[in-house]
Amino acid sequence: MQGAYAVSRSHLMSRVFFGLFLSLLASVIGLGVGQFVPPLWLHMLWFLDIAMLFVAMFVRRSKGIGMPFVLVFTFVLGMGLYPTIAAYASAIGATLVLEAAAITGASFLVAALVASRSSFDFTFLRGFLFIGLVALVLMGLASLFINFGTTAALVYTWLGIAIFIGYILFDVNRMVHYGVSEQMVPWMVLSLYLDIVNLFLFILQLFGINTSRR
Repeated sequence: MQGAYAVSRSHLMSRVFFGLFLSLLASVIGLGVGQFVPPLWLHMLWFLDIAMLFVAMFVRRSKGIGMPFVLVFTFVLGMGLYPTIAAYASAIGATLVLEAAAITGASFLVAALVASRSSFDFTFLRGFLFIGLVALVLMGLASLFINFGTTAALVYTWLGIAIFIGYILFDVNRMVHYGVSEQMVPWMVLSLYLDIVNLFLFILQLFGINTSRR
């Protein structure tokens, strides 16, 4: 019985990581399509993604969201990210954008390995990560009205990197220690996808700050 449970847990985690691969692929395809979409439509896609995210949060425990929903969400978000990625490619160069993507991938793999191989329970991070996320949102809103200096921008960026690496540790470790139900697989895929995308954007921001200081 114990062996069957272990196999089931391992199978569900494999589905999560395979779903994560598909969601990232959908986002990359969306990024490519985004260059052909009019700018006004791209801005409207952000509102669509926000609405879809709220729907996902509302129904995740009752009905579940399903992998088709996740793939549509990640494809649309990929299109919406095109102007941001294109702006960074123009400002710091396509090579640094690819380096940021490689660093993000390596950071995810290291954090996921630590979280999955360690017997340590990282669920205690939940409260700290939530507080950090709230602080991050408040700082982001403040930056719309206050021009951050280099030091404040670096603090904000490093805080974002730390928080989303922390969320990767938390999400993967929670699956290892407590498992994931069949219904929650798409939600876990979406959670890890958002961890990775946000980590990538903050690493890009760090590269942009360092480039502007030269």
